[in-house]
Amino acid sequence: MSESTIYAASWLINPAAPPLAGGALLVRRGTVAAVGTLAELRSAHAVPVVEFPDSAIIPGFVNAHTHLELTHFSSWRLRTHVEYNPRRFVDWIIQLIKIRRGLKDEDILASLREGVRMCLESGTTAVGEIVTNPALAPRYQASPLGGRLFFELLGHDPDRFRGTLEAALAACEQGGERLAAGLSPHSPYTIGEGNLEQIRAAASSRTLPLAIHVSESREEADFVFDTAGPLAEQFYPFVGWQGLLMPPRRCSSTELLDRFGLLTPSTLAVHCVHVTPSDGEILKERGCSIVLCPRSNERLDVGTAPLHLFRKLGIPLALGTDSLASNDSLSLWEEMRFALDLFRHDLSVAEAFRMATSGGAAALGLATLCGSLEPGKRADFQVVENGGTAAERVLERVVCEGTVQEVYAGGERYAGGISG
Repeated sequence: MSESTIYAASWLINPAAPPLAGGALLVRRGTVAAVGTLAELRSAHAVPVVEFPDSAIIPGFVNAHTHLELTHFSSWRLRTHVEYNPRRFVDWIIQLIKIRRGLKDEDILASLREGVRMCLESGTTAVGEIVTNPALAPRYQASPLGGRLFFELLGHDPDRFRGTLEAALAACEQGGERLAAGLSPHSPYTIGEGNLEQIRAAASSRTLPLAIHVSESREEADFVFDTAGPLAEQFYPFVGWQGLLMPPRRCSSTELLDRFGLLTPSTLAVHCVHVTPSDGEILKERGCSIVLCPRSNERLDVGTAPLHLFRKLGIPLALGTDSLASNDSLSLWEEMRFALDLFRHDLSVAEAFRMATSGGAAALGLATLCGSLEPGKRADFQVVENGGTAAERVLERVVCEGTVQEVYAGGERYAGGISG
């Protein structure tokens, strides 16, 4: 098999450039070596050519927030007889914990494998994945997915937390270029304040990025501000933390995280549904990126993120599906289309496309490796049908009507089934 191949289509679409008619990629040993028209690349390189007429080649999507371990959540609900439909955010958290307590390691592994498959089949080639058990890291490394693994941190007991942090840091040392590493302090309501400084020091000394659930629900906002509401009254007793309730902080989640130095240019703030304008100013000043998960927010009935505020402030944005515990699919195609409908007055097709590609890569600190099709980057791309040949509204046609035909990760064709 040739070390180099040209892949060509009716259109080559990158997030920061106009669609290129008759565009093509030269892929060499898993990396994009050149970009141009098919005629240009053919004249300069005597290598095999694979053509996709009436289609578009676009970057593989970057799903900036996932929990692939939870892919089998729906079937677990049935098996464990925890089948009720939660009416509130806290009820959903408690249901999730009940279900996870009844699982075995092989359940998690099977769920993770299915999540990886679903991502790749729908055109996602990189993820910002939350990993609850560092021992799972090699399973991700064995898959074609790229991105960043954020090892989850939560808890109050300082000694137990120190052990969790040390295990996460050891796993981070095993990260590579294709799947980099980071830490995920779960949220301001699941970590004792005494442990936040440990996280800051560890992340700072090792230059590790952070992914944090921030202001996902009104319940979180109430809990952080005055230690009240369902999180204090139901969640804390359920997990045995009722004796660890903190005095009212009289601040927001954003302000609390900022007090402990956890908001930096390498911090990924996830959800941000209940942030105030002053919170937005802090996130902007600290250089954070925000990942929106609109379908998850709708499913859990927690509200809608203030996209207009983030755009006004110029905060970098990415898109995530979250997990199948709070979503119907892991498809960023479906997430993009939902976001375009939900934010129809605030979000353009080009902006949504950028959030799912270069925006996600930048948010994960991987902009030099993926998110667009440029020389030197990993050859992660999708071939999308319904591209057509007409020059008018090419990007809109692809984003709103396209279906995935082929997926390549690191220049290798993904051999599983494809779903658009």
